[in-house]
Amino acid sequence: MAIHKVSDILRGFDPRSGKYISREFQAYGLYLAQKLEDEKHKTLYIKLAKTTPRYLLDDALSFVLESNAKKKGALFMWKLKELKGKKTKKKTKKKT
Repeated sequence: MAIHKVSDILRGFDPRSGKYISREFQAYGLYLAQKLEDEKHKTLYIKLAKTTPRYLLDDALSFVLESNAKKKGALFMWKLKELKGKKTKKKTKKKT
């Protein structure tokens, strides 16, 4: 399982060749859709790439790629929700 650096993705990114891709988060969202074999929901992954911290997306992606799941997109969303819940709990504990 190989996690790609953003700089590696951007090196291969040509905004003139992508029809509607003009930002890095869009390219990363499409990358997620391809890795998860769920191109039907590519707009969801683009939105997640724009609004969700990258380390959470990377953790969820690596979890899914290490598994042998048939529905990778569903497992990714479940793991992402779990990781976001852990992040929220940590913030709550620090405040009290």
